[in-house]
Amino acid sequence: MIPTKTVRLPEYEYQSLRLPRGTTRNAARQLLTEHAEYGNWELDRLRLFPDGSRTVRLKRRIIRQVRSSW
Repeated sequence: MIPTKTVRLPEYEYQSLRLPRGTTRNAARQLLTEHAEYGNWELDRLRLFPDGSRTVRLKRRIIRQVRSSW
């Protein structure tokens, strides 16, 4: 029998943002940069619609504390 190693996959939390049609690329970049620097978010998905609006989905890892037994 081959021993198997249990691997825990990271858990993520998600946040969705909707950027209106008139948002410039530079303003969108600045907003996403601030979320990344100060909130530890990373870009998961960006969707650009034909009308020019954007939907952005950000994700970040959930860090769970493990209880240690004395």
